[in-house]
Amino acid sequence: MTKNKLYYQFAGSCFLLFFTFLGYTVKFYPQWLKPFDTWVIEQIGSLRPQLTAFFLWITQFANPLTVVLLGLTLLFVLLYGKQYAEVIWLSGGVIGIAGGLNPLLKLFFNRTRPSILAPLITEHSLSFPSGHATASMVLYGSLFFLLPLFIDSKFLQYALRSLLVLIILSIGVSRIYLGVHFPTDIIGGFSLSLSWLLLTFPIYQEKRFIWRFQNKQH
Repeated sequence: MTKNKLYYQFAGSCFLLFFTFLGYTVKFYPQWLKPFDTWVIEQIGSLRPQLTAFFLWITQFANPLTVVLLGLTLLFVLLYGKQYAEVIWLSGGVIGIAGGLNPLLKLFFNRTRPSILAPLITEHSLSFPSGHATASMVLYGSLFFLLPLFIDSKFLQYALRSLLVLIILSIGVSRIYLGVHFPTDIIGGFSLSLSWLLLTFPIYQEKRFIWRFQNKQH
């Protein structure tokens, strides 16, 4: 576990460092990101209108109401199974990172929405980091790690984890396709959530092991 902990913490630190660098660039040197953002938006925008229905559907999987309902359902299941360490870890990500920290970071970076593509939906908040990217990664990413609690089959775990990765990535692309986010907004949101997941997952594992051991003694 110690070796894996170091891997997770190193990867999490890298994502946090990358998010910090990206945020610094967004705040002070946004012109550096313009060629990359513009090129990606134009490439994804060239897929219009064939994939509009799909992306309008998939983006809803990270809408605030959906995240709240799915998060509460998962928390209820974990509480029912007395998985208290999991409840604390999931709550910290969904409530603390997606619900609390992300909106504050939006205010700090104060990045306006892109105007390269005509937006297909209406958004009123600021742009960086993407709330949908942050929420999808932290919710479905947590479920990615927690799947072995619910499913024993390695094959089914692999299949569902692959599906979760596809959902997360599709949500990210949907925000660009719909014209409401820069690609670097999506990358920023993913990096923020990945840093949380990877840095805190070993801590959650340790607490879970300790609490299970203590409960068995009692």
